[in-house]
Amino acid sequence: PMPPTGAHVSTAGGVAGAPARAGELGANALQLFTSSPRQWRAAQIGDEEACLFRRAVEREGIQITAAHDSYLINLASHRPDIFRRSREAFAAELERCALLGIDLLVTHPGNATGGNRSEAMRQNAQAIAERLDVTGHTPVVLFETTAGSGSALGWRFEELAELIQAVPEQQRGDVGVCMDTAHVFAAGYDVRKDFGAVLDAFDGIVGLARLRLLHVNDSVAELGSRRDRHAHIGEGRIGTSGFRALMSDPRISWIPRIIETPKDGYALENDRRNLDMLRRLASSGG
Repeated sequence: PMPPTGAHVSTAGGVAGAPARAGELGANALQLFTSSPRQWRAAQIGDEEACLFRRAVEREGIQITAAHDSYLINLASHRPDIFRRSREAFAAELERCALLGIDLLVTHPGNATGGNRSEAMRQNAQAIAERLDVTGHTPVVLFETTAGSGSALGWRFEELAELIQAVPEQQRGDVGVCMDTAHVFAAGYDVRKDFGAVLDAFDGIVGLARLRLLHVNDSVAELGSRRDRHAHIGEGRIGTSGFRALMSDPRISWIPRIIETPKDGYALENDRRNLDMLRRLASSGG
């Protein structure tokens, strides 16, 4: 059987409607934004809406719920004002996730705007650890692999390992990694040619036990381009062979997977098409 698999779904009209959208896809996993990812001002979620969301998750048979935090958050920023707003926004994100019962929270490792990458990673990890320390029940926080454009952190597995190592030992069980196939491909890891070798490299540097979620996306951009552009499954540079290997590798057979493929104005149809492609590749084996 496939692990929990689904899509990033819309929360238009409120988060309580998201599980039904996943259900329409035949999905048993979902990812969402708990608030607008492009605004500092966050939406407020009341107890009633949170209760409706939790009930809908159960009704639709959703096994894994994930949220992605705001694109504006940069806990690695050297600017005091951006760092302060990022800490506040991240704390509010953890609180919304706890209210909704979200299992996983995906966050970008940030951008080393000050130029010192190691210092930026320490700052990011420490800020996350501080919030985990005071928030109580929280989702597992996952550093997402990045394509590596500009000053983005986390495009090399070594940086992900350094980020996790910078989290105090007693809290490392609350953090992990979300691997985005389009991002790692653009960063130079050839999941098209040898997905198994990429997993070997990740295991040797970070450890497969830290891999908690897969963002399954094809890539418009070429290998090593450092450009983040997603494509439909099998229609980009990675192609069907890379995803067949991903879907059949027994080492990650339990890890949930979420598509973030283009909606193109037809979210339901395109998400169904991409999920059907993954199911076909899984059934065709290695």
